[in-house]
Amino acid sequence: MNDDSDSLEAFRGLGPDEILAAVEATGLRADGRVNALNSYENRVYQVGIEDGPPVIAKFYRPGRWSDECILEEHAFTLELAEAELPVVAPMRGGDGRTLFHAGPHRLALYPRVGGRAPELDDPDHLVMLGRCIARMHNIGALAPFRHRPTLDVESFAVEPARFLLDNGFVPDELRESYRVLAEHLVGRLRMRFDAVREVGRLRLHGDCHLGNILMRDGAPFLVDFDDARNGPAIQDLWMLLSGDRQYMTARVYDVLDGYTEFRDFDPRELSLIEPLRTLRQMHYAAWLARRWDDPAFPRAFPWFNTRRFWEEHILALKEQLALLDEPPIEWH
Repeated sequence: MNDDSDSLEAFRGLGPDEILAAVEATGLRADGRVNALNSYENRVYQVGIEDGPPVIAKFYRPGRWSDECILEEHAFTLELAEAELPVVAPMRGGDGRTLFHAGPHRLALYPRVGGRAPELDDPDHLVMLGRCIARMHNIGALAPFRHRPTLDVESFAVEPARFLLDNGFVPDELRESYRVLAEHLVGRLRMRFDAVREVGRLRLHGDCHLGNILMRDGAPFLVDFDDARNGPAIQDLWMLLSGDRQYMTARVYDVLDGYTEFRDFDPRELSLIEPLRTLRQMHYAAWLARRWDDPAFPRAFPWFNTRRFWEEHILALKEQLALLDEPPIEWH
């Protein structure tokens, strides 16, 4: 067994004693309380601390990010926090470190921040989110990530489709349908991204959905920058938009009303909403497949890799193919 396999096995078998020992190795004194939080890609726990509030301990999945990538994410969130943006940044140890090593494990500690999800039907919430994301993008545009990847068709569509086909996840009777559909989607996606190749790229949160936003004291807090990468600004906005075209257009105006108070927005980026939604759907299926040998995934996602899942996934992608031919939402 190689080192990566050893680390992955240790990660999957992470238990309370190891969690407490790893947290105490950072210089804190744990009080023995450990509560698992909802996370699958990494392992995340709330750990009680003697003479202080609990902390959130995030144990990184081996093989996903290099130390350089993790530290670059930490540096970005710390940069945002120092600019007084409402983000949850990693805690520094006594020597200033934010990434800790404990045996085969890598972990970071975060303060516990409570709150509730924003209401995307509330125009005021959307305006506030637009402002918050624009301020984040102003800092994200100062310099690109050097170690973290860029959001593109190759890594979010071509590679996922290839992985699913090469590793036998798509049922035999649906393989050809999926293969042909994926080829058509990749062609259309490349055309849509090529049409706006001059649109700027910047450091992004990367996964700005409801689960990663907390409303606290009347303001949004952004959490979990684990998927941070370079890409177009609309990537951090489109997940706040859903529904039919008329409803989504109204939400676009709300979000961009707030966004443009702090940062200009290139309306050409609106043509990437459906392409980015398509990339997310294709990437998500492959993400589940890549993690299917982790026992936590079949337990959490029992519906994945069934015939019904693949039939519905292919149908959803066909609907996206049709949407890729529609004109983009207009704004101002």
